[in-house]
Amino acid sequence: MGKKRIVTTEGPQSADAKSKAPAVSSKKRIESGILHVQSTYNNTKLMLTDKAGNALMWGSSGAAGFRGAKKGTPFAAAKVGETLALKAANIGLREIDVVVKGVGSGRESAIRGFISKGLVITSIKDETPIPFNGPQPKKPRRV
Repeated sequence: MGKKRIVTTEGPQSADAKSKAPAVSSKKRIESGILHVQSTYNNTKLMLTDKAGNALMWGSSGAAGFRGAKKGTPFAAAKVGETLALKAANIGLREIDVVVKGVGSGRESAIRGFISKGLVITSIKDETPIPFNGPQPKKPRRV
């Protein structure tokens, strides 16, 4: 049968430890930051940085639990924006600049999801890379 284990609890201290949730807020208090949105056809990634460019937190459609073709949808991007905005509110973020990169369908909806949680957007900048020389025409066939 084995040994019997006797568990002793010490009054209010152990009950208080079980009910208390770990602190979610960080020691850093940041007023403003930069939200980088990278939107491709297959996924949408968001990264929140401070004004110096140091990464604070990030999120993506894949990390939010969406798989396959659903990762590239505007709905998935909006959900990622909402969850990242809730995290940002915990560190005291109030206003952000947005930098958008890519051509996917989640560009605008990720920003809308971020706005829906009450953060103020001061500017939106599009940094989608554009080829300066473009695609080259096919060479003539040699027979």
